[in-house]
Amino acid sequence: MPLLFCLLAFNLNGQERKYVTVSKTLKLMGSRFDITVVAVNEELGYINIDEAVAEITRIEKLISAWDEASETSLINRNAGIKPVKVSLELFKLIERAKQISEITDGAFDISYASMDAIWKFDGTMKKMPSEDEIKKSVARVGYQKIILNKEDRTVFLKQPGMKISFGAIGKGYAADKAKELSISNQVVAGIINAAGDLTTWGTKVSGEKWLIGIANPLSKDKIFSWLPIFESSVATSGNYEKYVIFGGKKYTHIIDPRTGYPASGINSVSIFAKSAEFCDALATSVFIMGKDAGISLINQLPDTEVILVDDHNKIYKSNGILFESEPQ
Repeated sequence: MPLLFCLLAFNLNGQERKYVTVSKTLKLMGSRFDITVVAVNEELGYINIDEAVAEITRIEKLISAWDEASETSLINRNAGIKPVKVSLELFKLIERAKQISEITDGAFDISYASMDAIWKFDGTMKKMPSEDEIKKSVARVGYQKIILNKEDRTVFLKQPGMKISFGAIGKGYAADKAKELSISNQVVAGIINAAGDLTTWGTKVSGEKWLIGIANPLSKDKIFSWLPIFESSVATSGNYEKYVIFGGKKYTHIIDPRTGYPASGINSVSIFAKSAEFCDALATSVFIMGKDAGISLINQLPDTEVILVDDHNKIYKSNGILFESEPQ
Protein backbone atom coordinates (compact mmCIF):
# COMPACT_ATOMS: atom_id res chain seq x y z
CA MET A 1 0.00 0.00 0.00
CA PRO A 2 1.63 3.32 -1.03
CA LEU A 3 2.09 5.89 1.69
CA LEU A 4 1.37 9.56 1.13
CA PHE A 5 2.38 12.54 3.28
CA CYS A 6 2.26 16.21 2.40
CA LEU A 7 3.67 19.58 3.41
CA LEU A 8 3.12 23.13 2.25
CA ALA A 9 6.21 25.04 1.08
CA PHE A 10 6.99 28.06 -1.05
CA ASN A 11 8.67 28.24 -4.44
CA LEU A 12 11.07 30.94 -5.58
CA ASN A 13 8.18 33.24 -6.56
CA GLY A 14 6.77 33.14 -3.06
CA GLN A 15 3.77 31.09 -4.16
CA GLU A 16 2.51 28.33 -1.94
CA ARG A 17 3.58 24.92 -3.20
CA LYS A 18 2.50 21.50 -2.01
CA TYR A 19 5.10 18.76 -1.64
CA VAL A 20 4.18 15.12 -1.16
CA THR A 21 6.09 12.06 -0.10
CA VAL A 22 5.17 8.92 -2.00
CA SER A 23 6.32 5.41 -1.09
CA LYS A 24 6.01 2.07 -2.80
CA THR A 25 7.10 -1.47 -1.88
CA LEU A 26 8.06 -3.89 -4.66
CA LYS A 27 9.89 -7.16 -5.21
CA LEU A 28 13.03 -6.52 -7.27
CA MET A 29 16.23 -8.52 -7.67
CA GLY A 30 14.50 -11.29 -5.70
CA SER A 31 14.21 -9.03 -2.64
CA ARG A 32 11.98 -6.41 -1.08
CA PHE A 33 12.63 -2.83 -2.18
CA ASP A 34 11.01 0.16 -0.47
CA ILE A 35 11.28 3.32 -2.57
CA THR A 36 10.25 6.74 -1.24
CA VAL A 37 10.47 10.06 -3.09
CA VAL A 38 9.52 13.67 -2.35
CA ALA A 39 7.74 15.29 -5.31
CA VAL A 40 5.54 18.28 -6.15
CA ASN A 41 2.55 16.00 -6.61
CA GLU A 42 1.50 12.39 -6.22
CA GLU A 43 1.39 11.60 -9.94
CA LEU A 44 4.94 12.83 -10.52
CA GLY A 45 6.08 10.92 -7.42
CA TYR A 46 4.85 7.64 -8.87
CA ILE A 47 6.49 8.44 -12.22
CA ASN A 48 9.76 9.04 -10.37
CA ILE A 49 9.41 5.70 -8.57
CA ASP A 50 8.67 3.89 -11.85
CA GLU A 51 11.83 5.35 -13.37
CA ALA A 52 13.86 4.21 -10.36
CA VAL A 53 12.35 0.72 -10.71
CA ALA A 54 13.29 0.63 -14.40
CA GLU A 55 16.88 1.49 -13.49
CA ILE A 56 17.04 -1.26 -10.84
CA THR A 57 15.64 -3.74 -13.38
CA ARG A 58 18.31 -2.67 -15.87
CA ILE A 59 21.04 -3.27 -13.29
CA GLU A 60 19.63 -6.71 -12.50
CA LYS A 61 19.78 -7.71 -16.17
CA LEU A 62 23.41 -6.63 -16.25
CA ILE A 63 24.69 -8.34 -13.11
CA SER A 64 22.40 -11.35 -12.59
CA ALA A 65 24.22 -14.68 -12.54
CA TRP A 66 20.84 -16.39 -12.97
CA ASP A 67 19.96 -14.63 -16.21
CA GLU A 68 21.56 -16.63 -19.02
CA ALA A 69 21.56 -13.55 -21.25
CA SER A 70 23.47 -11.31 -18.80
CA GLU A 71 27.08 -10.26 -19.24
CA THR A 72 27.84 -11.85 -15.88
CA SER A 73 26.57 -15.23 -17.05
CA LEU A 74 28.68 -14.91 -20.21
CA ILE A 75 31.78 -14.31 -18.08
CA ASN A 76 30.97 -17.38 -15.97
CA ARG A 77 30.36 -19.63 -18.99
CA ASN A 78 33.79 -18.72 -20.35
CA ALA A 79 35.72 -19.37 -17.14
CA GLY A 80 39.04 -20.99 -18.00
CA ILE A 81 38.26 -20.63 -21.71
CA LYS A 82 38.61 -17.04 -22.87
CA PRO A 83 38.28 -13.39 -21.80
CA VAL A 84 34.88 -11.74 -22.32
CA LYS A 85 34.45 -8.16 -23.49
CA VAL A 86 31.94 -6.37 -21.28
CA SER A 87 30.30 -2.97 -20.91
CA LEU A 88 32.28 -0.25 -19.18
CA GLU A 89 29.71 -0.20 -16.37
CA LEU A 90 30.19 -3.87 -15.50
CA PHE A 91 33.96 -3.64 -15.93
CA LYS A 92 34.12 -0.75 -13.45
CA LEU A 93 31.90 -2.58 -10.96
CA ILE A 94 34.16 -5.65 -11.05
CA GLU A 95 37.19 -3.39 -10.76
CA ARG A 96 35.76 -1.76 -7.62
CA ALA A 97 34.86 -5.18 -6.22
CA LYS A 98 38.47 -6.30 -6.61
CA GLN A 99 39.65 -3.15 -4.84
CA ILE A 100 37.38 -3.97 -1.89
CA SER A 101 38.81 -7.50 -1.91
CA GLU A 102 42.28 -5.96 -1.62
CA ILE A 103 41.48 -3.74 1.36
CA THR A 104 39.60 -6.53 3.17
CA ASP A 105 42.35 -9.08 2.52
CA GLY A 106 39.92 -11.26 0.57
CA ALA A 107 37.08 -11.27 3.12
CA PHE A 108 35.02 -9.76 0.31
CA ASP A 109 35.28 -11.73 -2.92
CA ILE A 110 32.76 -11.85 -5.79
CA SER A 111 34.23 -15.22 -6.83
CA TYR A 112 32.68 -16.71 -3.67
CA ALA A 113 30.05 -18.04 -6.09
CA SER A 114 32.63 -20.68 -7.08
CA MET A 115 32.27 -22.36 -3.66
CA ASP A 116 30.64 -25.76 -3.39
CA ALA A 117 27.52 -25.43 -1.26
CA ILE A 118 28.51 -27.92 1.42
CA TRP A 119 26.99 -25.93 4.28
CA LYS A 120 23.20 -26.22 4.60
CA PHE A 121 21.17 -23.83 6.73
CA ASP A 122 17.71 -25.26 6.03
CA GLY A 123 17.63 -27.71 8.94
CA THR A 124 18.87 -30.72 6.93
CA MET A 125 22.51 -30.49 8.06
CA LYS A 126 23.28 -32.95 10.88
CA LYS A 127 27.08 -32.73 11.11
CA MET A 128 29.92 -30.46 10.11
CA PRO A 129 31.58 -31.00 6.73
CA SER A 130 35.01 -32.60 6.92
CA GLU A 131 38.15 -30.51 6.78
CA ASP A 132 38.90 -31.96 3.34
CA GLU A 133 35.42 -31.10 2.04
CA ILE A 134 35.76 -27.53 3.28
CA LYS A 135 39.19 -27.16 1.69
CA LYS A 136 37.93 -28.45 -1.66
CA SER A 137 34.88 -26.17 -1.52
CA VAL A 138 37.02 -23.04 -1.91
CA ALA A 139 39.52 -24.42 -4.44
CA ARG A 140 38.16 -22.26 -7.25
CA VAL A 141 37.67 -19.10 -5.16
CA GLY A 142 40.08 -16.18 -5.36
CA TYR A 143 39.69 -12.60 -6.55
CA GLN A 144 43.29 -12.72 -7.83
CA LYS A 145 42.07 -15.16 -10.49
CA ILE A 146 39.71 -12.52 -11.91
CA ILE A 147 41.85 -11.04 -14.69
CA LEU A 148 40.88 -7.58 -15.92
CA ASN A 149 42.24 -6.07 -19.13
CA LYS A 150 41.57 -2.33 -19.15
CA GLU A 151 42.73 -1.80 -22.71
CA ASP A 152 40.44 -4.46 -24.18
CA ARG A 153 37.82 -4.09 -21.41
CA THR A 154 37.68 -7.82 -20.88
CA VAL A 155 37.11 -10.04 -17.87
CA PHE A 156 38.66 -13.50 -17.62
CA LEU A 157 38.10 -16.06 -14.88
CA LYS A 158 41.37 -17.93 -14.84
CA GLN A 159 40.20 -21.29 -13.52
CA PRO A 160 37.57 -23.57 -15.12
CA GLY A 161 34.46 -23.78 -12.97
CA MET A 162 34.95 -20.33 -11.49
CA LYS A 163 31.94 -18.06 -11.10
CA ILE A 164 31.34 -14.50 -9.98
CA SER A 165 28.22 -13.17 -8.31
CA PHE A 166 27.22 -9.76 -7.03
CA GLY A 167 25.03 -10.97 -4.16
CA ALA A 168 27.08 -9.05 -1.59
CA ILE A 169 27.29 -5.78 -3.54
CA GLY A 170 24.60 -5.77 -6.26
CA LYS A 171 21.60 -4.45 -4.35
CA GLY A 172 23.68 -1.63 -2.90
CA TYR A 173 24.89 -0.75 -6.39
CA ALA A 174 21.32 -0.80 -7.73
CA ALA A 175 20.19 1.51 -4.91
CA ASP A 176 23.01 3.94 -5.72
CA LYS A 177 22.14 3.96 -9.42
CA ALA A 178 18.42 4.49 -8.75
CA LYS A 179 19.33 7.39 -6.44
CA GLU A 180 21.68 8.86 -9.06
CA LEU A 181 18.95 8.70 -11.70
CA SER A 182 16.38 10.25 -9.35
CA ILE A 183 18.67 13.16 -8.53
CA SER A 184 19.33 13.73 -12.26
CA ASN A 185 15.53 13.82 -12.69
CA GLN A 186 15.43 16.60 -10.05
CA VAL A 187 13.79 14.50 -7.37
CA VAL A 188 14.59 16.66 -4.35
CA ALA A 189 14.69 13.92 -1.73
CA GLY A 190 14.13 10.24 -1.20
CA ILE A 191 15.14 7.00 0.40
CA ILE A 192 15.74 3.65 -1.29
CA ASN A 193 15.80 0.55 0.89
CA ALA A 194 17.09 -2.44 -1.06
CA ALA A 195 16.44 -5.29 1.36
CA GLY A 196 18.38 -3.50 4.09
CA ASP A 197 20.90 -1.75 1.83
CA LEU A 198 19.64 1.78 2.20
CA THR A 199 20.57 5.13 0.67
CA THR A 200 19.09 8.61 1.11
CA TRP A 201 19.27 12.11 -0.30
CA GLY A 202 17.66 15.36 0.76
CA THR A 203 15.39 15.43 3.81
CA LYS A 204 11.82 14.60 4.76
CA VAL A 205 9.18 17.15 3.74
CA SER A 206 9.32 18.37 7.34
CA GLY A 207 13.01 19.25 6.91
CA GLU A 208 14.06 16.51 9.32
CA LYS A 209 16.70 13.95 8.44
CA TRP A 210 15.66 10.47 7.40
CA LEU A 211 15.72 8.02 10.32
CA ILE A 212 17.07 4.50 10.01
CA GLY A 213 16.60 1.77 12.57
CA ILE A 214 19.39 -0.57 13.69
CA ALA A 215 17.83 -4.00 14.17
CA ASN A 216 18.19 -5.90 17.40
CA PRO A 217 20.44 -8.86 16.46
CA LEU A 218 18.23 -11.14 18.55
CA SER A 219 15.21 -10.22 16.45
CA LYS A 220 15.43 -8.53 13.06
CA ASP A 221 11.89 -7.16 13.49
CA LYS A 222 12.84 -5.15 16.60
CA ILE A 223 14.83 -1.90 16.63
CA PHE A 224 17.31 -1.08 19.39
CA SER A 225 18.35 2.32 18.07
CA TRP A 226 17.18 4.95 15.57
CA LEU A 227 19.82 7.07 13.84
CA PRO A 228 19.31 10.14 11.63
CA ILE A 229 21.22 10.08 8.33
CA PHE A 230 21.70 12.75 5.69
CA GLU A 231 22.96 12.23 2.13
CA SER A 232 24.27 8.87 3.26
CA SER A 233 23.83 5.10 3.09
CA VAL A 234 23.76 2.14 5.44
CA ALA A 235 23.83 -1.64 5.08
CA THR A 236 23.51 -4.39 7.67
CA SER A 237 24.65 -8.01 7.69
CA GLY A 238 23.23 -10.27 10.38
CA ASN A 239 22.82 -13.89 11.39
CA TYR A 240 19.24 -13.49 12.62
CA GLU A 241 17.87 -16.78 11.29
CA LYS A 242 20.27 -18.79 9.12
CA TYR A 243 22.78 -20.66 11.25
CA VAL A 244 23.69 -24.10 12.61
CA ILE A 245 25.13 -25.16 15.97
CA PHE A 246 27.74 -27.90 16.32
CA GLY A 247 29.61 -28.66 19.52
CA GLY A 248 27.92 -25.72 21.18
CA LYS A 249 29.33 -23.28 18.59
CA LYS A 250 27.15 -21.18 16.30
CA TYR A 251 28.04 -21.11 12.59
CA THR A 252 26.31 -18.47 10.44
CA HIS A 253 25.30 -18.59 6.76
CA ILE A 254 27.97 -15.96 5.99
CA ILE A 255 30.95 -17.99 4.76
CA ASP A 256 34.54 -16.78 4.70
CA PRO A 257 35.53 -17.20 1.01
CA ARG A 258 39.18 -17.63 2.03
CA THR A 259 38.64 -20.63 4.29
CA GLY A 260 35.23 -22.11 3.53
CA TYR A 261 34.26 -21.84 7.20
CA PRO A 262 31.28 -19.77 8.39
CA ALA A 263 32.02 -16.53 10.20
CA SER A 264 31.57 -16.61 13.97
CA GLY A 265 31.69 -14.24 16.92
CA ILE A 266 29.40 -11.55 15.49
CA ASN A 267 25.62 -11.15 15.41
CA SER A 268 25.30 -8.07 13.21
CA VAL A 269 27.30 -5.39 11.41
CA SER A 270 25.93 -2.05 10.18
CA ILE A 271 28.12 0.09 7.92
CA PHE A 272 27.55 3.81 7.26
CA ALA A 273 29.11 5.53 4.22
CA LYS A 274 28.15 7.68 1.24
CA SER A 275 27.73 4.76 -1.16
CA ALA A 276 25.24 1.92 -0.60
CA GLU A 277 27.46 -0.28 -2.77
CA PHE A 278 30.42 0.29 -0.46
CA CYS A 279 28.25 -0.26 2.65
CA ASP A 280 26.86 -3.48 1.19
CA ALA A 281 30.30 -4.95 0.50
CA LEU A 282 31.86 -3.82 3.77
CA ALA A 283 29.02 -5.11 5.98
CA THR A 284 29.70 -8.66 4.78
CA SER A 285 33.48 -8.14 4.93
CA VAL A 286 33.56 -6.87 8.52
CA PHE A 287 31.25 -9.70 9.60
CA ILE A 288 33.84 -12.14 8.23
CA MET A 289 36.92 -10.24 9.41
CA GLY A 290 35.72 -10.13 13.00
CA LYS A 291 35.45 -7.36 15.57
CA ASP A 292 39.02 -6.20 15.99
CA ALA A 293 40.22 -6.40 12.38
CA GLY A 294 36.88 -5.10 11.07
CA ILE A 295 36.69 -2.03 13.30
CA SER A 296 40.37 -1.30 12.72
CA LEU A 297 39.76 -1.28 8.96
CA ILE A 298 36.72 1.00 9.22
CA ASN A 299 38.61 3.46 11.42
CA GLN A 300 41.15 3.83 8.61
CA LEU A 301 38.55 4.58 5.92
CA PRO A 302 37.35 8.17 5.43
CA ASP A 303 33.64 8.95 5.97
CA THR A 304 32.90 5.34 6.92
CA GLU A 305 31.56 4.07 10.24
CA VAL A 306 30.40 0.80 11.78
CA ILE A 307 28.16 -0.44 14.58
CA LEU A 308 28.95 -4.06 15.45
CA VAL A 309 27.14 -6.40 17.84
CA ASP A 310 29.07 -9.49 18.93
CA ASP A 311 27.66 -12.90 19.82
CA HIS A 312 27.39 -11.83 23.47
CA ASN A 313 25.12 -9.00 22.32
CA LYS A 314 27.71 -6.36 23.20
CA ILE A 315 27.90 -3.24 20.99
CA TYR A 316 31.14 -1.95 19.48
CA LYS A 317 31.50 1.19 17.36
CA SER A 318 34.01 2.92 15.14
CA ASN A 319 35.44 6.26 16.24
CA GLY A 320 32.83 8.45 14.55
CA ILE A 321 29.71 6.83 16.00
CA LEU A 322 28.33 8.87 18.89
CA PHE A 323 25.45 7.14 20.61
CA GLU A 324 24.91 5.02 23.67
CA SER A 325 22.44 2.17 23.44
CA GLU A 326 22.10 -1.50 24.21
CA PRO A 327 19.79 -4.01 22.52
CA GLN A 328 16.63 -4.68 24.49
